[in-house]
This record gives sequence, C-alpha cells and structure tokens, in this order.
Amino acid sequence: MRLIVPALLVLSLVAAPARACGVALLLAIDVSGSVDSGEYRLQVEGLVAGLADAAVREALLREAAAVAVLQWSGPRQQQLSVPWRRLAAPAAVDALAAAVAAMPRAFHSSGTAPGDAVAAAMAALAAVPDCRRRVIDISGDGDQNAGSATVAARAAAEAAAVEVNAIAIEEMGLGRPVTEFYRRHAITRGGFVLTARGHADYADTLRAKLLRELLAPAM
Repeated sequence: MRLIVPALLVLSLVAAPARACGVALLLAIDVSGSVDSGEYRLQVEGLVAGLADAAVREALLREAAAVAVLQWSGPRQQQLSVPWRRLAAPAAVDALAAAVAAMPRAFHSSGTAPGDAVAAAMAALAAVPDCRRRVIDISGDGDQNAGSATVAARAAAEAAAVEVNAIAIEEMGLGRPVTEFYRRHAITRGGFVLTARGHADYADTLRAKLLRELLAPAM
C-alpha cells in the first residue's frame, strides 16, 4: 500500500532555516587594577540584569544576535571569557546570562590598555563574519595608561566597518574625564558614549546602551 503524505505535512516536517544574524555584539569589560572585587561584581551583575531585561531579550532574539564577553586590562591581558553565543531562542539568552554570572575574574592589579582591548575584540569578531552589523561595546573606569594607541585601534575598526561604543564609569564629583577620553579616542564615527555615575549605576546605563545598539536602524 502506498502511503500518501499531504504536501502541507511534508513542509511542516522540514526544519525552518535559521534566521540571519543581525548583530554581533562583543561586550568588553574593564578588569584593570582600578576595579576592585566589588566593582567587578557590579559589572557582572549589571550585565546579567541587562540580559534579563524583557526589552533587551526581545531585541536580542529579534536580531538573532551573536554575543561574546571579553575581559580586558593591560597589554597582552585580554580574555574571551564567554565565547560567541548565538541567541536564537530564550533558553540561549538564559544560558548566556548563566555563563556571565559564573565568569571568574581574568586579571588583577594591572594597567589600563583600551587600545589593546579594541584590537582583541576586532580579532574575536572574525569568528562571526555572517552578522550584518558588528559592534564592540567597551566599558571602563579610566583612560589609557598602558598599551597601544586607542586611536589606532579605532581607525582599524572604522576601516573594517565595525562600530565601537562605550560606557564610561565616572567617579562621583570628578567631572567626566573618562567620558571625554572614550569620546575623543575610542568610539567610531556615529558611535556614542554613555556615562555611569559610579559602578552602582552601571546596570541601568548598560541596559540603555544595549537597547540603543540593538534598536539602531538598519543601514
């Protein structure tokens, strides 16, 4: 007896193709000597809270985003602590948040080399060439005191059509020196800097930054 399978059933059994990656987001967090253990935990917890935010999750899934986390400090001190995760389902976002929460600190008591951090982030982005946009999201609480020139790393990012945005973590009452450093030396054309007033303000600032990046209009 010949089995006749309805055409609609056949189509339903064929796996739907994976959505194209809309954005690759490399989150680079500062773990230099100016960041104590409590401030490190505030950054990690802020990132976990950002990934738990309903609007951020929706945007990540809509973009079928690829996300990785890099810790950075002085020259030759950059570590891809959470390798690239493709966020195609809510469970993938949950798994990413769990990996971030469990992430041990990579470096202690060392210099601040944002230029080297951007260069390392650029190298990591080579693993996700299929994503329509590629974004480096760097955060830090001080300007450069070690390593290669940040402006040179920015120029390399611009040449490769990679966006660099920043969160500047400022000490209360000291103006905006870190913000100005990132604005003048790190962010690419069309990029932006958001200012967190202390590490305790990091979570709210990161949420706003992620939404601004993820909801950017298509080019």
